[in-house]
Amino acid sequence: MSARVLVVDDIVTNVKLLEAKLSAEYFDVVTALNGIEALAICERGEADIVLLDVMMPGMDGFEVCRRLKNGATTAHIPVVMVTALDQPGDRLKGLDAGADDFLTKPLDDTALFARVRSLVRLKSVTDELRNRAFASRRLGIADPLAAAASETGLNGRILVIEDRPTVTERLSSALSAFHIVEIEADPHQALVRAAEGDYDSVLVSLDLKAYDGLRICSQLRSLERTRNVSVLMLGEAEDRARILRGLEIGAHDFLIRPVDRNELLARVRTQVRRKRFTERLRDSVQSSMEMAVMDQLTGLHNRRFMDSRMGTMFDESALRARSLAMLVLDVDRFKVVNDTWGHDAGDEVLREFADRVRACTRGIDLVARMGGEEVVVVLPDTSLDAACAVAERIRERVEAEPFSIHRNTRSITVTVSIGVASRRAGDASAAEMMKRADDALYRAKDAGRNRVIVANAA
Repeated sequence: MSARVLVVDDIVTNVKLLEAKLSAEYFDVVTALNGIEALAICERGEADIVLLDVMMPGMDGFEVCRRLKNGATTAHIPVVMVTALDQPGDRLKGLDAGADDFLTKPLDDTALFARVRSLVRLKSVTDELRNRAFASRRLGIADPLAAAASETGLNGRILVIEDRPTVTERLSSALSAFHIVEIEADPHQALVRAAEGDYDSVLVSLDLKAYDGLRICSQLRSLERTRNVSVLMLGEAEDRARILRGLEIGAHDFLIRPVDRNELLARVRTQVRRKRFTERLRDSVQSSMEMAVMDQLTGLHNRRFMDSRMGTMFDESALRARSLAMLVLDVDRFKVVNDTWGHDAGDEVLREFADRVRACTRGIDLVARMGGEEVVVVLPDTSLDAACAVAERIRERVEAEPFSIHRNTRSITVTVSIGVASRRAGDASAAEMMKRADDALYRAKDAGRNRVIVANAA
């Protein structure tokens, strides 16, 4: 997978060396000689991953990383800190700043390329979600990128898959101060728990006695219910080849034994934050999709969705010579409700009205709010007589019990008028059927309301 790699270093020879290596692996390379320039490039969206030197004059790499990870438009960009510093404290400082990895010079080319490709794959998962999340702003949803970037990465649910009690005790002791930790020694049971447990991160030992830890990583990444969970490998220094293989099959990160407690906490926190970042974006996209097709007051489908779906249902009915019926419902004297009790009471009535209509229909039926107090129900595979029975059931359900208003402090009687029509062989579109149902509704109103009227026969 190719990508745009930003190399940031104040020493030109270092920049040129990395640029040559990455270009030979078919990456597009962008360069910067200082932190300010790097931040500007990232804010313009011109980098998929950043290889960042630590020791730079003015703004060092730690501060650059911190600013990238705290920015709503740049928090998703993977950052690999590349430096000659090799002390655990230096690595921890980089991870605390939000870095996704910390590589020391001289670089191992194989490890570097594997890490870059792994992080680029992970970033590509969020890019489409980010693009769609931007669109949700126009629908009035709070800024999803800012909310995602503010995630702390604490209080995560962590599953540790390890069969050595002494190791699990140390891991649990370190992580439990900041997360909810569960231990599973049986690899088969671990996969079941991972699928059912809604974990933020799973730590997988590569040294299990009777099972290949890499296979667990692969299964976690491939199963539908676990593919979004963060996977962190635990291995020995001599497991280098297997760790690189794990990154290739989709594991997110790794730790080398003996595990430094602070590095463990920093890497797990990074993985929890990344997983929740993606979840926030995914939730935002889902919300925007729902807002595009749902009426926010009643929870029914809106007019836009109804117009689109109704045409499809009509065409399918005609193609297969199956019956199709429609109800047009209107709350009787709804203006009086608003004028007498207030618009808040009117909203309460509409919500309860929608619930009662929904309770009388099937999952395959289309129930949509046309606007105001008018609701349309489209009933596939339903004869005219059956549709009349549904309409009468709705009418009785609405009339049967008073509607609570003013937060259950008062109640009022509500009734509904309903027009019913079905598809005819000569209908050219759903609009013709709807026109007949609408005419029947007006006849129900004229006849005294609180009744069901069927459209005139051809």
